[in-house]
Amino acid sequence: MRISDDRYSRDRFRLDLALRFMRHEARTHTIRKWTGLTDDRIRKLYRAYLEQEPGQLSRHRGKSPGQASYFIRTPRVQQEAAVLASLYCMLGALPVQAVVDMESPLPGVARGERLCQAFEAYLTFVQSAQISFEHAVLLINELGRGVEIKLGDCMICGGLVVVDGLSVRDIRCNRCSEPSSPHG
Repeated sequence: MRISDDRYSRDRFRLDLALRFMRHEARTHTIRKWTGLTDDRIRKLYRAYLEQEPGQLSRHRGKSPGQASYFIRTPRVQQEAAVLASLYCMLGALPVQAVVDMESPLPGVARGERLCQAFEAYLTFVQSAQISFEHAVLLINELGRGVEIKLGDCMICGGLVVVDGLSVRDIRCNRCSEPSSPHG
């Protein structure tokens, strides 16, 4: 048997994704959902590959963030969420139609890879990023559901905006909402 056989490749992709999630300080629960690996396997991977790295990564404990309203609380975070959502769309990480599985709509190795690519690009584009990897996972899940938050287009400039899912008011990006804006 060759290591390139499909079943070995599939396992290798899952392990590589788990390590990538760990480098972004994802919680074990998040890694398990996106890779299908057991908690024990995740801990062993961490010990084997990351525990001895310089500048040791933190292993966050407890529940993952769960408040979708986080992304619309402040103009800065709302703008960063729009940047990250744009990257999700460009890289094909976000499904075109809303997902109905309320527990866990998006996990999977291929989508997890695109999620990581989008998050890594976001970190290069945004100085002093406010959105952690765990929040990035929450964002993609919530946008995939399209209930509490959703994507919309600014009615003035057409820019992508993350908005309250129940909002019925005119959608405007932060730039077009400013009183001194030449658009508003």
